[in-house]
Amino acid sequence: MAADSKLHIAMFPWLAFGHIIPYLVLSKLIAQKGHKISFISTPRNIHRLPKLPPNLAPLINFVKLPLPQVDGLPEDAESTTDVPYDKVQYLKKAYDGLKDPITVFLETSRPDWLLYDFSPYWLPRIATSLGISNAFFSILLGAALCNAKPYSAIDDRTKPEDFTVPPKWITFPTKVVFRLFEISRIFDSVTANASEVSDSYRMEEVLRGCEMIAVRSSMEFEPEWLHLLEEIQGKPCIPVGMLPTTDYDTGEEIDTWSLIKQWLDNQGKGSVVYVAFGSEAKPSQIEITEIARVRVVWITILLGAEEASRLG
Repeated sequence: MAADSKLHIAMFPWLAFGHIIPYLVLSKLIAQKGHKISFISTPRNIHRLPKLPPNLAPLINFVKLPLPQVDGLPEDAESTTDVPYDKVQYLKKAYDGLKDPITVFLETSRPDWLLYDFSPYWLPRIATSLGISNAFFSILLGAALCNAKPYSAIDDRTKPEDFTVPPKWITFPTKVVFRLFEISRIFDSVTANASEVSDSYRMEEVLRGCEMIAVRSSMEFEPEWLHLLEEIQGKPCIPVGMLPTTDYDTGEEIDTWSLIKQWLDNQGKGSVVYVAFGSEAKPSQIEITEIARVRVVWITILLGAEEASRLG
């Protein structure tokens, strides 16, 4: 690739590893094409990232921006995995404190493109004022993004029950809605929090201000949602694939994974079901008990009572 055709692309994910890791995977894929990446996060989060492959390390520069301290946020907390759910609102407030440092970085480094997450609602305007092409890279599917209010629409959803039916701008039949217990659990972030800015407003402003939308999805998986997203937001929507994790293999197996792998290798084909709750899920004891109860019920249904009893 000719030197003058290489791009400098800055990445700025939200402070959650369910967001940071997909941003890093996309960074690796872009770097494989010879482009330069500036990956922006906080020092502790960057320190916890997997090691880069030697061939990509020279192309990915980690930019460490210290996270401002705010009242209510535990010391050394830099990601959602460091705090209980009720403290995430203070993490958002601290994240907003990165506005000036990242502005300085953009002014001095002048990347060709900036990709950012849902949280920095103030960033599209800054990037545009500096003449930097920018895009919202969503780790959520198109179906989830379509539930966010388009800038031109009127959203009259004011209580949790309103989110259990599709919003009026979704133009085809769908069962993709919140269940009441789901939206009730996170409704405080939809409406307001300690940062004085709701997640809904953050998402709406980012969608309104970006030049294009990149989605961790594929046209094969949800074509109707991606087409609708492009239509209701009025800007290009680019699916970038599902981005499975590609950690650098150092040749040293972690003991825990080695034991899991050994157990999996000894199981029959089609006999194991993988269920993921997310890397930062913190189920209560009641929820853990319910998960275990459902597991026993399904094992009994699938294998029969005698075989289920044998497996314990």
